[in-house]
This record gives sequence, structure tokens and C-alpha cells, in this order.
Amino acid sequence: MDRRIQKTRKAIFNAFDALIAKRDYSKISVQDIIDEANIGRSTFYEHFETKDYLLRAKCTDLFEHIFIPDGTEKTHGFSVNSSFREKITHILFHFLDDKKVIKGILSSESGQIFLQYFRVYLSEAIQKEDIHLNGIPDEFLINHISGSFIEMVTWWVNRNFKETPSELAHCFFKVLPFTNLLTE
Repeated sequence: MDRRIQKTRKAIFNAFDALIAKRDYSKISVQDIIDEANIGRSTFYEHFETKDYLLRAKCTDLFEHIFIPDGTEKTHGFSVNSSFREKITHILFHFLDDKKVIKGILSSESGQIFLQYFRVYLSEAIQKEDIHLNGIPDEFLINHISGSFIEMVTWWVNRNFKETPSELAHCFFKVLPFTNLLTE
């Protein structure tokens, strides 16, 4: 990606993050983002059709960073060939790093959009683990694991991130005994 495009996208993301940490998603306009990023209206629309598309792109960037690594991983000490358990822990570290933004996103209607995208990426990641339990449909299992994880994240955010990402991942894998299939 061209450096100017990257720089503009980063400015837009940073503006969005600053705004969502302070107010509800519904109270943020595209004009607010434009003003905060110090860019022109046409520049914003060259990158995103709406603020929902911006939120989607933010989610995509984060989730692809974790679940579709490109070999450039440099954060939190995780390798690009991490186990599923490490990927889960890694994403929790990112949520903790951006806790004001995550809390802002999840505390308004944007939370449903965010969690919808998150569920898709998480489900795809679980599906790639190729797990099966006798007598349990794969779709049910994938839905159960991803739903449990999403509820755990919501619970963690509502508790103001009291547990560390490692503690939370440990609890998640301990509570779902069949997830030992995901850690091998």
C-alpha cells in the first residue's frame, strides 16, 4: 500500500479512536472524524463510504493482524505461526492496549457491528483448526466457541479489564474442556 494512503488511513483511524474513546458511536459524525483527522471530506470518502465502513476496516485490520498474519508480527512477542491459544491471547492483549477504544466501541450500537465482524473472523479461525467432536455438528461447535469467547470479552470489558489477557485466555480454555483440541 502506498505510504500516503497508509498515512491518511492511520490519521483517520487515530481520529476515530480518539472520538470513540470520548463519545458514543452514534454521536460521531463523518465531519467529526474529518475535523479530528485534519483531512478533506473527499479524502475521507476516497477511503471509506461511511463511518460504518471505517469501523469495519478497523475491525478487519485488527483481526487480520491476528488471524491472517503476513509475517511482520512485531507486537506482544507472538510469532506469525502462533497456536490458536496464542492467537486468542494475542487479540486480548490488543484489546487491552486499546481499552478506551474497545470500551467505547462496545458500549454503544457500534458494539454489535464490531462483534459481528469479530464473530466472522473468530469463526473462520476456529474452522481452520479443523476440530470435531463426535455427535456434535461442526457449525454448532464453532458457534459455541466463538459465542463463548465474545461473551467473555464483553464480560471482561464490563469489568474494566481486571484480568490480564493471559489469565483470561487461561480461564477460557479451562472452562471449555474440549478446547484442548485447539491447543495442540
